[in-house]
Amino acid sequence: MAETIKLTSKIDGFAFDALHADAEGHRKGGIVIIQEIFGLDKYVQEDVARWAAKGFEAVAPSMFDRQKPGFTAEHGPEGLQEGVKYAMANGFDNPMSDIQACVDSLKDKGPVFIVGYCYGGSMVWMASGKVSGLAAGSSYYGGFIKDHLDQPLNVPIICNFGRKDAHIPADDIKAAIEKSHPDVPVYIYDGSGHGFNNDGVEAQDPADAEVARERSVAFFEAHGAT
Repeated sequence: MAETIKLTSKIDGFAFDALHADAEGHRKGGIVIIQEIFGLDKYVQEDVARWAAKGFEAVAPSMFDRQKPGFTAEHGPEGLQEGVKYAMANGFDNPMSDIQACVDSLKDKGPVFIVGYCYGGSMVWMASGKVSGLAAGSSYYGGFIKDHLDQPLNVPIICNFGRKDAHIPADDIKAAIEKSHPDVPVYIYDGSGHGFNNDGVEAQDPADAEVARERSVAFFEAHGAT
C-alpha cells in the first residue's frame, strides 16, 4: 500500500509530495518513478504498486507541486494543456533537484534506478546526465529527448517507444538516439502507441507493455538490482 511522504528539494528548499511503497518480498533496490504530464494519477499509482510487487522500493514525486500541489488531470486535451503549462513553468532545474532528493532518500539502502513515462521519459534522459547516485534508467516515450541528444549520459539507460505513437515518430527518434548514443538500446513496440504502459488504454498492446516491463527489470538486474 502506497503512502504519501514529503521530500525536500535542495535547489530551493521546497517540500513536495511523493508516493512511496516498500518493496514486497526480497528488496532488489530502489526506484524513482516519474509521472506523465497528468500528475500522480491512477496509472502512476498502479505503476508504483507494480514496481513494489517486483521487489523495488518505489518513490514517485509529484512533479508539479510548485505550480499546483496535488495536480492530477484526465488524459484529454484540457488535462494535457494544463500539464504542459506546469511543465514549462517548472523548467528543468527544479525536476532534476526533486529527482535528486528522491534518489538521496533511497541510496543508502542499495542501488537506485529510475523509470519514467512521456514527460517522465524525458526526465529519465535528463536525469541520466544530471542526477548523481543512479544505477540505470528506463525511459518510455520521452518527447523531449530529441532536443537533448547532445547531453552526455552518465548511467546506462534503455528507451522504449510505440510504433503507433502519433506524437513521436519511432524510427526517427531511434535513429537519432543511436547516432548520438550508439550504446543506448532503443526498443520499438509495433502494436502500441503513446502511453502504452498504462493498463487498459487504447494505445496499449498488453503484450508490448509486459515485454517492456520485463526488459526494464532485466536491465536493472544487469546493473545492480539483486
